[in-house]
Amino acid sequence: MLVTLRRLVQEISAAASLDEALALLVQRVKAAIPVDACSVYLLDVTSDRYVLMAAEGLNPASIGQVRLSRHEGLIGLVGERQEPVNLKNAAAHPRYGYSPATGEERYHAFLGVPLISYRRVLGVLVAQRQAPCPFDNEAVAFFVTLAAQLAKVIYNAMALGDVSRLLSGEVRENAFIQGIQGAPGVAIGTIALLDPLAGLESIPDRQAQDPAAEEAAFRAAVATVHEELRASSERMAAVLPNETRALFDIYAMLLDSDSLMAGTLQRIRDGNWAPGAWRDTIAGHARMFEQMEDPYLCTRVEDIRAIGERVLIRLQAEAEISRQYPERCILVGDTVSITDIAAVPLERLAGIVCRRGSALSHTAVLARALGIPAVVSLTALPLRRLDGVEVVVDGDHGRIYLRPARTMLAAFQQRVRAAAALSAQLSTLRDLPAETPDGVRVSLYASIGLITEFTPALNSGAEGVGLYRTEFSFLMRDSFPVEDEQYPLYRQVLESFAPRPVTLRTLDVGGDKILPYFPVQEDNPFLGCRGIRFTLDHPEIFLTQLRAMLRANAGLNNLHVLFPMISRVGEVDEALGLLARAYRELMEDGQVAAKPRVGVMIEVPSAVYLVAALAKRVDFFSVGTNDLTQYLLAVDRNNAEVASLYDSLHPAVLSAVRQVIDGAHQQGKPVSGCGEMASDPAGALLLLGMGIDALSVSLASLPRVKWAIRRFTQQQARTLLEEALGMEDEGAVHDLLNGALAAAGLG
Repeated sequence: MLVTLRRLVQEISAAASLDEALALLVQRVKAAIPVDACSVYLLDVTSDRYVLMAAEGLNPASIGQVRLSRHEGLIGLVGERQEPVNLKNAAAHPRYGYSPATGEERYHAFLGVPLISYRRVLGVLVAQRQAPCPFDNEAVAFFVTLAAQLAKVIYNAMALGDVSRLLSGEVRENAFIQGIQGAPGVAIGTIALLDPLAGLESIPDRQAQDPAAEEAAFRAAVATVHEELRASSERMAAVLPNETRALFDIYAMLLDSDSLMAGTLQRIRDGNWAPGAWRDTIAGHARMFEQMEDPYLCTRVEDIRAIGERVLIRLQAEAEISRQYPERCILVGDTVSITDIAAVPLERLAGIVCRRGSALSHTAVLARALGIPAVVSLTALPLRRLDGVEVVVDGDHGRIYLRPARTMLAAFQQRVRAAAALSAQLSTLRDLPAETPDGVRVSLYASIGLITEFTPALNSGAEGVGLYRTEFSFLMRDSFPVEDEQYPLYRQVLESFAPRPVTLRTLDVGGDKILPYFPVQEDNPFLGCRGIRFTLDHPEIFLTQLRAMLRANAGLNNLHVLFPMISRVGEVDEALGLLARAYRELMEDGQVAAKPRVGVMIEVPSAVYLVAALAKRVDFFSVGTNDLTQYLLAVDRNNAEVASLYDSLHPAVLSAVRQVIDGAHQQGKPVSGCGEMASDPAGALLLLGMGIDALSVSLASLPRVKWAIRRFTQQQARTLLEEALGMEDEGAVHDLLNGALAAAGLG
């Protein structure tokens, strides 16, 4: 059964469209399990009806014609119950509804299983038999397991179908694709894919401007690969046995295949460019080999893909493509890294769209820091069809609009102008302190990580840098930076803001921040070797960074050092020992250096309960609300399937943060807040009510946070906090705070 299930899911996942996937589903199920009929009904949310989408054993003419209301018949019953319905004689059930068009009157036994994805009923998978006997437990288990696995495949296929219809103009002009809010704001621009020729899977569709030239380029690439294979075989003749050298012959035979050549040439003549035509040909052959029963032939799929990549490399070399970015570039990819962002001239980068990730993924955090609208977790995006497409990125609502109509564009352009006007209005607060009407002062710092953010941060009115992410400079390299490479960077940021304080967080990698030159393979990276654990495991790297920081502080004395991901007192003791050692070594070497103030981040739940002990060792605390929320709620912030469960205004998170602030103040130590809670005016109000001493926020959010602090008294903030802490779910907290902000004039 397991082998059958796996093969079914693989084959249906590879289908080119939803209709093809459903047709394959009913065909393969009917062949694999002894049933007389198999059908699939999908729920059309527009009409709120179940539609018969595919069937084997029913009247073919009824497909697409039979439509049942959400609560009609046995199909509606399965959807309502959200569990299997197994009947010996369907006609005897009070909910039985006969559909004459299907010809199902000859069937008695009925098994209906719901197709559910992301808590949403997508449809119903049905099996029927003529014999009046219920399905046995093994059959029910098979269908339940199959439905659970295929629901996500169908969900993605449905989403892809929606996108395809949108791209072809078959849907209403205001249609959008829903993702997750990555960074606020609206961007209008042209899509540029990441490394569109990096591999066969990422090749975009593109119209062939000159089919004859594309055909010539393809033939030349194939001829070049042929010659490479011949030369490689001859060169390796002396060191490889004949049976191993035969692999070169296999590749050559595959390359000579009429179906590979003819199929690609036909696709070029039909209008696709050579890389796109080759991609489709290789994909088709790979699917064919994957479905073969013979183990030897099945393994040939690896050879097909290998030869496909070799020809693609030659096509790229022939094309000599130099990367050009649109004037208003919307960078789109499966994921978008710091180096991807840095490759685009900042004046051209207008927005970011990712198929993966969450609101708290590294990409989203960086986009917010740069003030660039972003939408993430758009899993259904067919990347290869998007290169050069005009798009609107609505980061406020987590949506994108492909090829928007003129009226839609005008509406978004008005929103862009309104946002610019609000920013101009808020910029008048730049030189004013973040002080409440009742005289409570909150230090407002900037959270940054790139050199390009220095000037904007200085011009923002920030009172210093509350969080400098030193890992950004590590992530953008191909090796660990040495001390003399780190020192000038740290010196530059300290000098730029002197005498204002600058908090440098020590190297914080792991989780979703993976060093390209030092990858760590872990089953659960967010619970693995990250933050302080990584640096303590590698004192040679840690000491180098600490020495560079201490040297940079010489003569300025505005450095604060922050240790991330502290979970136990021993980690702080060890880190402080290494800091003292770095200072001692510098003194012994005759180097000029200065000791900093030292703090720890409260991001791990265990640290919440260690504040009193930690306060004996450090000068200040910083509450990292992003990770603290993730660990308290046991929600992987990069997992789109549970992203909706992540919320820093959850009552449990609020209680934990308040406990940290109260505990630190009892020990006479100041506390700052950073992360999305601090950068959100609503979250900032609650932190104000808790008595936070400082906030470190993204540059884009700083004016709004300052406005909120200057608009509400601390007593008003405390009243809101007490109401929020008395609530049982985060939705009510959001309603409370959004209402208060809207009433005060900040919608």
